Amino acid sequence: MEGSIAEMGKYIGVGLTAIGMGGAAIGVGNIAGNFLAGALRNPSAAPGQTAMLFIGIAFAEALGIFSFLVALLLMFAV
Repeated sequence: MEGSIAEMGKYIGVGLTAIGMGGAAIGVGNIAGNFLAGALRNPSAAPGQTAMLFIGIAFAEALGIFSFLVALLLMFAV
């Protein structure tokens, strides 16, 4: 009985880490959408902001990768 409850808690924790991966996807979409909206308003400033776009996407995606790593650790290491 104890093993099944602990295993259930492990799977619940893995499911909760999926929220972090979904949040990263929403963050990347938000960053790209706001960049596109700004680039359409001022096309001459867009080339100077692409580096900041990629840095923002990388930070948002890193949070999703960390969430994925936590999910893997919960699944296989605990």
